Amino acid sequence: MSEYTKNARTQMEKGIDALKNNFTKVRTGRANAHVLDDIKVDYYGQLTPVTQLAGIKVPEASMLVIEPWDKSALKEIEKAIETSDLGITPSNDGASIRLPFPKPTEERRKELVKECGKYAEDAKVAIRNARRDANNKADRDEELTEDEVAREKKEIQKLTDEYVAKVEELLKNKTAEVMEI
Repeated sequence: MSEYTKNARTQMEKGIDALKNNFTKVRTGRANAHVLDDIKVDYYGQLTPVTQLAGIKVPEASMLVIEPWDKSALKEIEKAIETSDLGITPSNDGASIRLPFPKPTEERRKELVKECGKYAEDAKVAIRNARRDANNKADRDEELTEDEVAREKKEIQKLTDEYVAKVEELLKNKTAEVMEI
C-alpha cells in the first residue's frame, strides 16, 4: 500500500470515527450516557463536563441517573441540563438526577433519521475530500509514471468505495435503531 493510500485511509477513518461519534449523540428513546458529553456545568467558576462531575448510570433502557460526587453541584448540573437542547426535564431527588427518556413520536423519529442522514452525508464528503487530496498528491508526484498514477488512483477509488459502503452500513443500522419502537 502506497503512502497516498495510507494517508487517504487515515483521513477516511477519521470521517468514520466522527460519524460514529455524531450517531452516539442522536437520541433514540434509549438512554445513552453520550448525550451528556457536550453539557458543561459552571462548577466553581469553571465550565466542566457533567461526565467529570458525576457517575452516570443506566438502570433501565429509558432512564439515566446522574450521581454527582460533590452533592453541592447537583443544582448546577440540573440547571445545565435544563438549559441544554436535550429536551429532557431532569428530576432532582436531592442525591441524584434522573433523566427519563420518553419514546420519540413517529414524526420525531423521522426527523432523527434525517439528522442521521445529514451526518452520513458529511462523512461521505470527508471521504471524498480525502480521495481528492490523495489523487492530487499522486498527480503532483513527479517520480511516478502515468501508469503508476493511474494505479494509485484506482487503489484510492477502491478504498473510497469501501469507506462509503461502511457509512451506508452504519446509517442503515442507526436508522433501524431510531425507527424501532
